[in-house]
Amino acid sequence: MKMTISGHHIEVTEALKSYVTAKLDKITSHFDDVVDTKVTLSVEKHKEKDGKHAECTLHIKGADLFAESSNADLYAAIDDMAAKLDRQVMRHKEKMQDHSKEAAKRAPVL
Repeated sequence: MKMTISGHHIEVTEALKSYVTAKLDKITSHFDDVVDTKVTLSVEKHKEKDGKHAECTLHIKGADLFAESSNADLYAAIDDMAAKLDRQVMRHKEKMQDHSKEAAKRAPVL
């Protein structure tokens, strides 16, 4: 899996990189067909809204998934973003499974 972590108005430290990598490794344990991951961490300093923002685009076999989250704490935003991506991956994995098995009540009687 190729992972790109970038920052916008923030320096991406090794601690942030390892934290994001640890959170996204849980997703790859659920689904092995992850091709590419792009994570952007940013800090917004506006008068209306002050906060940290984390967004991620996950390229997997059959779809592109996107999740974003904002919070006053960057680590909380990363946690929320990873949870959203995890739910999306599980939903995509469920759709990809073959559900076309014949029902038991319609199976031929031997």
